Amino acid sequence: MAAGIFGIGIGDAGGGGFADGGSANGFGGSGNSNGSGAGQGISEEVFRYRREKMVATQIRARGIVSPELLAALEKVPRHLFVPEAERHAAYDDAPAAIGEGQTISQPYIVAMMTSLIDPHRGDRVLEVGTGSGYQAAILAELVNEVFTIEIVEPLGRRAARLLQDLGYTNVHMRIGDGHLGWPEAAPFDAIVVTAAPERIPDRLESQLASGGRLVIPVGGHDQLLVLVTRTAGGFRRENVAPVRFVPMTGEGEKGR
Repeated sequence: MAAGIFGIGIGDAGGGGFADGGSANGFGGSGNSNGSGAGQGISEEVFRYRREKMVATQIRARGIVSPELLAALEKVPRHLFVPEAERHAAYDDAPAAIGEGQTISQPYIVAMMTSLIDPHRGDRVLEVGTGSGYQAAILAELVNEVFTIEIVEPLGRRAARLLQDLGYTNVHMRIGDGHLGWPEAAPFDAIVVTAAPERIPDRLESQLASGGRLVIPVGGHDQLLVLVTRTAGGFRRENVAPVRFVPMTGEGEKGR
């Protein structure tokens, strides 16, 4: 793969399945990168109102109260991460289709997974499964650096362009197998995985800093969201909630 595309560099390794995925042609529509061209005649003012309502009724009302996280969710234009034809539903309490049979995760799931890693401004965070780029954008509002990996090259390149256009200079991207993580950038203060492996990849756990947190859906038909914390004595695992994500793909699955 080509390296160093944009300030958001696309490298040649790492990557993963994607729950927050997109399609190579799913973003048809405005082609506008600055938030205008909302699609279907909906104004940016209306989208801003819907975003604020989403945060109030779907996120804050369910117990997520971090001011920084709520501010990030109110700021990031979620509708730009879905195709124009689906933008009317971008702030619904549900996943939204973004093409190729994929979806952008329900807003509350994005908020919950972000909350579980307890992000801080100086953190360096790895995301496995860039997909549309929405989760990476939320993280970029909250931490120092985001390293994000996507296994489907057209999805990763599309997300990289959008993130660059939105001004996220603290996001680094590469295309490849997310089971491998990003070893040369490790250790990470937190890792967020947006696709479900059958079991937690050892390589990802090994790339956590001491005290670092990994949030990951695990399983096949029946999945659980798991929070892993690296301690002085090893790894502590907590089951959080039943979830449904797409399977995590990649050759790394075979070698664990």
